[in-house]
Amino acid sequence: MQSRVLIAGGSGSLGRDLAKALSSEGYEIVILSRVPNRDSEFKEIPWDGITVDSSWAELIPNSILINLCGALVDRVPTKKNIDLLTSSRVQPTLALVQASKDFGDPKLWIQMSTLAIYGDAGDVLLDDVLLTEPASGPRQMAGVAKAWEQATEEARSQRMITLRTAVVLQRNSPALNRLITITKWFLGGQVASGKQYFSWIHGDDFIKAVSFLIKNQTLSGTFHICSPNPVSNKMLMATLRKRLNRPSSTRTPSLAITLGSWLIFRTDPALALTGRRAIPQRLLDAGFAFTYPTLEKAMEDLIPR
Repeated sequence: MQSRVLIAGGSGSLGRDLAKALSSEGYEIVILSRVPNRDSEFKEIPWDGITVDSSWAELIPNSILINLCGALVDRVPTKKNIDLLTSSRVQPTLALVQASKDFGDPKLWIQMSTLAIYGDAGDVLLDDVLLTEPASGPRQMAGVAKAWEQATEEARSQRMITLRTAVVLQRNSPALNRLITITKWFLGGQVASGKQYFSWIHGDDFIKAVSFLIKNQTLSGTFHICSPNPVSNKMLMATLRKRLNRPSSTRTPSLAITLGSWLIFRTDPALALTGRRAIPQRLLDAGFAFTYPTLEKAMEDLIPR
């Protein structure tokens, strides 16, 4: 019997790439989306992210449920936006939890989360074998992430996996496009001290890791989904300059980052000024092999010359 993968919040580029990859491996794909694509090659069901539909009685039991729901974090950290970041994650998750209670246990529940749950962790080495307690702030990072994970506490599933995920680098993704843009504008110097760590993962390795976790049925619990080689902001910017043939640039002070983030890029300065030095120890211990373990190799693929 063909296994069904139900992807909640699968309308983004990451969700669609994941759907294509899992479909090629023989899984039946069903996507729950606020904006279903009528021309999709997969079955797509409209969902408001709140309602538990009675038709799910045939979808939830014994399915592989992957919950990717959540608004993009690339926005200024106003109270309104932080509330949106929280509600767009918590409300759909609570609805899926209720569905698992009403209709039966999924075979596997894969819950998206974020390494931002650790807040600004400095140079502390974070691994998922010796899990560090989530940080107390800032709210738009650790606060949102903790609420997101706590929403699954009453979920019913035969197996549960939480993905504390780094910045996912894909071609034309908002994160990579922002980095390329500022570097092309000759603003590719280190940010502030340049010591803050940047944990990242190539989009292909994210998909590969999800497939690996699905197939390895003895694995459960919390996993770091990131490259085994986090880099400092200084090294990140140097790698981008080298790939984009840009000269050395002067350091960008914290104040300039804060003002530019709010007034020009309309994003959160904490995305550049804070960092986490995480490694995926549990994946490595389980035998997972990264296709793009280093940032330089990832950039060679993502920014072709």
